[in-house]
Amino acid sequence: MGDDLFAGRDWLLADGATGTNLFDMGLASGDAPELWNQTHPDRIRRLHQNFVEAGADIILTNSFGGTRRRLALHNLDGRVFELNKLAAQNARAVADAADRRVVVAGSVGPTGDLFAPLGMMTPALAEEVFVEQIEGLQAGGTDVIWIETLSALEEMHAAATAAAKVGMPYTVTASFDTAGNTMMGIRPEAMIREVSAYAPPPHGIGCNCGVGASDLLCSVLAMTDAMPDALVIAKGNCGIPQVGADGVTYSGTPEVMAAYATLAVDAGARIVGGCCGTRPEHLLAMRRALEGHVRGQRPTLESIVAAIGPLASPPSTVDAGARRAGRRRG
Repeated sequence: MGDDLFAGRDWLLADGATGTNLFDMGLASGDAPELWNQTHPDRIRRLHQNFVEAGADIILTNSFGGTRRRLALHNLDGRVFELNKLAAQNARAVADAADRRVVVAGSVGPTGDLFAPLGMMTPALAEEVFVEQIEGLQAGGTDVIWIETLSALEEMHAAATAAAKVGMPYTVTASFDTAGNTMMGIRPEAMIREVSAYAPPPHGIGCNCGVGASDLLCSVLAMTDAMPDALVIAKGNCGIPQVGADGVTYSGTPEVMAAYATLAVDAGARIVGGCCGTRPEHLLAMRRALEGHVRGQRPTLESIVAAIGPLASPPSTVDAGARRAGRRRG
């Protein structure tokens, strides 16, 4: 993803949620979303189209759980190449029909396995598993590999190595969902320094998912404070997940997500999108807000909380870094 994509803007808009919207379209809990690339390609393409019409510059393929390790849970581990190729082809068809350039990003999620000595996964096996998936995404016409929602540096490196081996550009985002850390204890500033040193380097580094948009913005601040010149990605959940009798809902309104999007740009993110719970109407509000936004002062923890609500999983000690960054680089 080169600077030519920004076309005079300092931001690009990535799409919203896949799972949330597919459940709205009839996907049953426990079913494999990736199988819909073959059984319901019309619905997958409609979702991509809805996001493009809402203003997305980047659409992610329906392949988050597309490794053999995840597909094995549905007895689909023998169809890795096929289902990932179909995922890319469905997104590619929509992108190619758009009246502007739309990037197809091949979604690559975690394998679901812990690395040794905590689990059975090894760097060599993880790389093999990711290569298999990425080859399918490449064959279907993906522009860039979008490695997302990871928590372990070993897995990030294996996925990045696999993308490079297949000859694909890539980005990496992690989920900082445990008191400002990933599940495996990685801080945002440590993650961005480590991943930016990969050879070849990623085309973007950032954070996605997690527990809430406010928490994610604090991770963005930590990343851009550590590496101000990095191309940082922010793809936050639509507010805070809430579990009720009807399943999981998200607290974010279009207005909240619009505020989140402009705060993300002010915090230094250059690619902004939504994750779980983000529907096309949220994305449309984000696009409109960004188009009318003049980049402002770097936000502080206080200004984030005032605009979109408190942290859902605050650090055990006050994160003074976000406060200092806001004062020092405003």
